[in-house]
Amino acid sequence: MAKNLVIVESPAKAKTIEKFLGSEYQVESSYGHIADLPSREIGVDVENGFKPKYEVSADKKALVTKLKGLAKNAEMVWLASDEDREGEAISWHLSEELKLKPEKTKRIVFHEITKTAIQKAIENPRGIDYNLVNAQQARRVLDRLVGYELSPVLWKKVKGGLSAGRVQSVSVRLIVEREREIQDFKPEASYSITAEFTNEAGKTFKAKLPKNFATKKEAEDFLARNIGSSYKVGDLETKPTKKSPAAPFTTSTLQQEAARKLYLPVGITMQIAQRLYEAGLITYMRTDSVNLSQEAMAATQAEITSYYGKEFSKPRNFNTKSKGAQEAHEAIRPTDMSRHTVDIDRDQARLYDLIWKRTIASQMSDAELERTNVKIEASNHSETFTATGEVIKFEGFLKVYLEGHDDDEEEQEGMLPALKVNEKLTNKYITATERFSRPPSRYTEASLVKKLEELGIGRPSTYAPTISTIIARTYVEKGSFEGQERKYNQLMLKGGEVKSQVLTENVGSDKGKLVPTDIGIIVNDFLVKNFNTILDYNFTAKVEQDFDEIAEGKVDWAKMMNDFYKHFHPNVVDVEKNAERESGERILGVHPVSGKQVSVRLGKYGAMAQIGDIDDENKQFASLRQDQNIGNITLEEVLNLFLLPKQLGTYKGEEIEVNNGRFGPYVRFGSQFISLPKGVDPMDVTIETAQELIDEKMQADAPIGTYDGMPVQKGVGRFGPFIKWNGMFINVSKKYDFDNLSQADLNALIEEKQQKEIDKVIHNWEAEGIKVEKARWGRSVILKGKIKIELSKDVDASKLTLEQVQEMIEKKAPAKKTGTKKASVKKTTTKKK
Repeated sequence: MAKNLVIVESPAKAKTIEKFLGSEYQVESSYGHIADLPSREIGVDVENGFKPKYEVSADKKALVTKLKGLAKNAEMVWLASDEDREGEAISWHLSEELKLKPEKTKRIVFHEITKTAIQKAIENPRGIDYNLVNAQQARRVLDRLVGYELSPVLWKKVKGGLSAGRVQSVSVRLIVEREREIQDFKPEASYSITAEFTNEAGKTFKAKLPKNFATKKEAEDFLARNIGSSYKVGDLETKPTKKSPAAPFTTSTLQQEAARKLYLPVGITMQIAQRLYEAGLITYMRTDSVNLSQEAMAATQAEITSYYGKEFSKPRNFNTKSKGAQEAHEAIRPTDMSRHTVDIDRDQARLYDLIWKRTIASQMSDAELERTNVKIEASNHSETFTATGEVIKFEGFLKVYLEGHDDDEEEQEGMLPALKVNEKLTNKYITATERFSRPPSRYTEASLVKKLEELGIGRPSTYAPTISTIIARTYVEKGSFEGQERKYNQLMLKGGEVKSQVLTENVGSDKGKLVPTDIGIIVNDFLVKNFNTILDYNFTAKVEQDFDEIAEGKVDWAKMMNDFYKHFHPNVVDVEKNAERESGERILGVHPVSGKQVSVRLGKYGAMAQIGDIDDENKQFASLRQDQNIGNITLEEVLNLFLLPKQLGTYKGEEIEVNNGRFGPYVRFGSQFISLPKGVDPMDVTIETAQELIDEKMQADAPIGTYDGMPVQKGVGRFGPFIKWNGMFINVSKKYDFDNLSQADLNALIEEKQQKEIDKVIHNWEAEGIKVEKARWGRSVILKGKIKIELSKDVDASKLTLEQVQEMIEKKAPAKKTGTKKASVKKTTTKKK
């Protein structure tokens, strides 16, 4: 038995730390929190100082028993959870549940998992910081009270099964308000002027008129004034300028930049960063500090000087600008700056590369640029064209990295040829292009994180779960609308003649953006109307500041809770008693034949249309399509819904019907249901179109091969081409020829997917010394030491819990010792399944 027991949160972290500690240390994982508020009750004693009731979840009881036994036999227990508030709370729960004695317990923290950092932490232990624990308790209890008291009000006043949360509801409010700005936006047209000139040396460049024209007539008149005009360089100004690098990554800037450059969702970015941290490759990934340690700055400077030259090095200290920044450890950086790349999983390698480049660039010299502004005069009028360009004189940090931007915030300037004042220029053409003003952009995951940080709402650890929650609750969805065509005019002066043409552009796409759903809008409106304080941006930011003061020991957390609850609870009681029910109802008009009222509202199964008022005994109902919205659907669109289902005829002896359902519009062919492609209006579907969809579906469903005696099918979904086998969907990468998949390809894809599913589970089993290997005929083998358990074919190893596997091993072990023949593994594992 090892003298020292070290407890961390994750098996991967445990595995990395084990490399740095000797045989006298045993490293175990708590698998995150071991105790939390109960899931089926509020778990907070409001009358007695808001005392929380913590309990060990059923799936952690065996683990707690095991850790308790190890702790009892160890001379010293080292609590090594993360150094933020959540980590401190985990250490506190471990101390309480394992009944650790203070003289036998030490708390250690480190912001990177390296040998030096671990040894330094062990040399400098401390006790549990109860101020940090109280700050975490305050957040957990306040969020529990808000969720548990607001949600039942939503069930009664809006719809069953809804939930509310302090940060999630404010996030939805931001998205709803942005959507309304977009809906209320009225685009205004104007004509922008662009010209192309050639200098005396024959080099071409483009210039613009600094102002736009409001009408087509004004633009035409301007082009006409340029017929026969000559041009020259009227003024030329060149001045040096500098560009400085961005600070090293914080949690939110990493999430934003990974979204812009790697197209990763916020939650995925954090998962990948967690793996990099646990593998000892980067520092702790939850931070809002932009500081680098002196050791890190020295290592970075050495790397810059070695690879790029001394002139590229410029040590910098950055100041944290985020509102209410806390947990000031270090910025996110590689633990070893000499490691430029890592040979691991592709996404981990890409994110590591981004972090390395950002860190290196932050300590590099400014880029030195020369910006040129040119004014071009015409002989026929007084308007002046302008052209700008820049030349890089010294690359500086641009040699490594340039920060991305959201929504094309910056228009990149190009190069200009050498020009001189009074130089004659030849005009090739001038265009006047109709351009429409643009509404505000919908939030992406990254830009929402940026906004929340600016407002001081939430903290590094909350952004990813908040976004996941509002999408999971269907208050918000990722847009899939590709946009629609819009016509615009373009006039061109060329060869002394003005010609006009009509062009098209795609506008209104919300693909990948965060769009509020009907239910999200209705819930938001109800909460803003009745719980304005909770939904107030400044109040939510103030709560975060209160948590910070608790963490600093300046405020008693129970007092803070009392101050909040004495205003919040009466508000809940009043709304529950007096507020009107909210359905988001819109009355659109009257039915042209019956004269009955036509309206839309939220129903039990989602957005719905209704003909007839509340007192009408013969009301008619129809579901809105997934691409339709209560807020902007028209009377005509609603009336079309009541024309469904539409009978189209028969095909191959089966009736064909087009209709709209809970999951969108579809064609019914006998007993088969075939979804219509996105953007296709069911009212426009002809029998010929339906027959094509039916044939495509039958062809897609036809097996392209078999594996293990079961058919393999292929198709194309929202994430690209896939094959389907035994209820499993498997993405097909570009390395395969999707149109000509061989049996060997199918075998490889299915076996690779099976192994990945097993690998996910193994990640959680590694600390127990359990491995899973692939055996013959699709079976799996579980290994622990000399114990070997071959699973029957009908048991999926990836779906077994750690407890089930441990039970199998315990049953198998005695049989090995006594020589008694055990019951077949097939019976045991089948029973467990």
